[in-house]
Amino acid sequence: MKTIAVVVNGALGKMGREVTAAVCRDAELQIVGAVDIKAVQEKLPLPDGSGDVPLSTELGVILESCNPQVLVDFTIAEAAIAAARTAIGQGVNLVIGTSGISDDNLKEIDRLSKASNVGAVVAPNFAVGAVVLLHLARIAARYFEYAEIIELHHQEKADSPSGTALATAKAMSEARGKPFTYVPTKKETLGGCRGGQVDGVAIHSVRLQGLVASQEVVFGAQGQILSLRHDTMSRECFMPGVVLAIKEVVKRKGLVYGLDTLLDLKGER
Repeated sequence: MKTIAVVVNGALGKMGREVTAAVCRDAELQIVGAVDIKAVQEKLPLPDGSGDVPLSTELGVILESCNPQVLVDFTIAEAAIAAARTAIGQGVNLVIGTSGISDDNLKEIDRLSKASNVGAVVAPNFAVGAVVLLHLARIAARYFEYAEIIELHHQEKADSPSGTALATAKAMSEARGKPFTYVPTKKETLGGCRGGQVDGVAIHSVRLQGLVASQEVVFGAQGQILSLRHDTMSRECFMPGVVLAIKEVVKRKGLVYGLDTLLDLKGER
């Protein structure tokens, strides 16, 4: 059986380590190289004890020497876009789970990947439960006028609000066909208490030690509240989605945005 060769960018980070372990566990995948700006040695020992792979701070060097089919990136937005340009330029398929990718960046990734005849999967969240929550939020959005989002993450998360929360708010507004009704507070004794706002949806960010990732979408109507919530207990929950994306991206050309497409949820709205 021919395996899919994978390079992990951000391999020494928390998500990068989980991705590396997940790739090692899957018989259809093979990690062939790793990249991280904090790398100080030339080899990365694999978590399953099967050996090691080349490790470098230079993505281009690893891509050229290891010849992967897929680059998986869990870094930061700026680094991910630079990595995308490099990988696509070398004909490597791309899976990005990094938060904060802008619409302009997505358009660029789509254009470049189509021009180079490779696939790219970009998802704000790879947890299947979180993707199902987004799907259900789209459905509920048609029937409610008021909605708010509370997203909770660990204290080291770089961006606020999360990319998942922003994507959820935009998807809800799109499904509703118009913005939600946002009622400003008449007197705000502490600035920012209502959070940010996207299409009438207030978004509140919580950053605390002990959290991994959670999101709650709260809909309000006369005499009733509907709450949808997903809690991530460990980063392992993202791995089935990442593995699915790796296996699917080699079959596609151009950009696929969101895991819901790969789960066939977009046709069920």
